[in-house]
Amino acid sequence: MIETRLLSTDELLRSLVDEVTEIRVRENAALQIVAELDRRGAASELGYRNLPQVLRHVVRWDLHIAKRWIDNAALLTNEITPTGSELAPVLPLTAEAVAEGALSIDHVAAVAAVMKTVPADQEVTVVGYARDFEPHTVRTLGDKLAYSLFQDDPEPRDPETAPPPGNEHRMRWKNGRLEIWAKLEKVTGAKYEALLDPLAKPRPITADEGPDLRTREEREGDALAELVDLMLRAEQLPEHGGEPVTLTLTMPYEDLANQVGHATLDNGDRVPAEQVRQLACNAGIIPMVMGGASQPLNVGRKTRTFPAAIRRTLVTRDRGCAFPGCGRPPRQCDAHHIRYWANGGETSVDNAVLLCRHHHTLIHQSEWEVGLVNGMPTFYAPAWLDPQRSPRRNLINTA
Repeated sequence: MIETRLLSTDELLRSLVDEVTEIRVRENAALQIVAELDRRGAASELGYRNLPQVLRHVVRWDLHIAKRWIDNAALLTNEITPTGSELAPVLPLTAEAVAEGALSIDHVAAVAAVMKTVPADQEVTVVGYARDFEPHTVRTLGDKLAYSLFQDDPEPRDPETAPPPGNEHRMRWKNGRLEIWAKLEKVTGAKYEALLDPLAKPRPITADEGPDLRTREEREGDALAELVDLMLRAEQLPEHGGEPVTLTLTMPYEDLANQVGHATLDNGDRVPAEQVRQLACNAGIIPMVMGGASQPLNVGRKTRTFPAAIRRTLVTRDRGCAFPGCGRPPRQCDAHHIRYWANGGETSVDNAVLLCRHHHTLIHQSEWEVGLVNGMPTFYAPAWLDPQRSPRRNLINTA
């Protein structure tokens, strides 16, 4: 038994990693047993309707947990044919990683879900995601991988299929309050979200009022009320990141001109080129010239605050929080000085990275480090997490 009180924090974390790895190795052994029970028809032998019912009584699993273990076991274990031949697992590379203790049961479910959407030869890529990230991010990266593999395929068009629904809005008065319900298509929804978000931020902590104790729902409700008031004074619309609220879509100019491909919204949703062209008819176009003389991309030591032109460039480059595995959109991000302002760092694109509030705080208060490598934000984990301190990037926000 380890005397945890005598260990440093780094030693504790390394011990935790070792313990979890050992747990996962033992889970793999349990999966092999579950697979054998399923293979030999243990449920019928014992008079049960199915194997989940057996496991429910034997190890007190809920039925949905038991079914997940059975499904995962079938993907990771060798199959025996009626003739006695042994077949490799459905997900052989995943099975190897699980046997090493690198992946959890939840990781296996995430990998399996992604592998239903991509060719079998992509398993090495998906398992790589699982070795580096939690299951939710594996699914997100898997969706992106599937889109990249099939984005050039023609989109199915069924003339008999009804067009996608437009915007819907319903309201009614009840007990002296107006109840509002709405469904908005993605571009309109993104505009609405961009307008509401800066108004829904928690109020700053003050000596008189203390912290903002409103729930997120309450803050967004108050933001909607404020937005109504602002619309009555249209010249006073809120600002976000130092400039008026803007809906940002990113795509190559050549694709826009040729009406191919797609643009990407701040939240990662894709908008077809023809819809982007329609939006461009009613919007100002801001050319992004990285480092060009037309934009003040480096303001040196004159100001600590990043001007709008630099922020627009960071949005185009980073597409949201640049921290590995984070999917926060640009509107929820701060511009961070890589070399701190207090240490002489300049306010420039080459000394800046977009970070959400959580990861901005993490960078300032932990041993995580960030720098630009070939012009792209690159992160290095603390030694207790990665002794080699291998470079990491946010694969979610890359093109």
